[in-house]
Amino acid sequence: MGWTKRQFVTQAFEEVGLAAYVFDLTPAQLQSALNRLDSMMASWNAKGIRLGYPIASNPQNSDLDEETNVPDSANEAIYLNLGIRIAPGFGKTVAPETKAAAKMAYDVLLSRAAVPPEQQFPGTMPSGAGNKPWRVYNDPFFHRPVDPLLAGEDGPIEFN
Repeated sequence: MGWTKRQFVTQAFEEVGLAAYVFDLTPAQLQSALNRLDSMMASWNAKGIRLGYPIASNPQNSDLDEETNVPDSANEAIYLNLGIRIAPGFGKTVAPETKAAAKMAYDVLLSRAAVPPEQQFPGTMPSGAGNKPWRVYNDPFFHRPVDPLLAGEDGPIEFN
């Protein structure tokens, strides 16, 4: 069970210092924060940080009470960075500690998303003395590289 979009928005408002005023927020303000959350998650998705967040195809289709299925390790990065994005709209300045914590949490997400590409030996590289001919059918070179599976314009396939 992941957090709902409302929980991320509420936590972001608390981080900005609007915790006592959460119930005074208008539905338009909540929708604006939700739109910023959706756009932030879409930009992270484009950067290769895929967390399983359900991005609506239309801002009007996004629901505050929708389950996100985001891993718990990403929650802090989401609401801290969302708080930084919504603070100027409410005339708030973000504390330096919040900015530092948001950067550290985002860096952790980047390090989790960064997977070095698998390297293969080129087909022109000799296999060496340890590879006997009876094992490779008298071919003194490594086999040609295998093309990786392409997932379309979205990028690599991810398994959770």
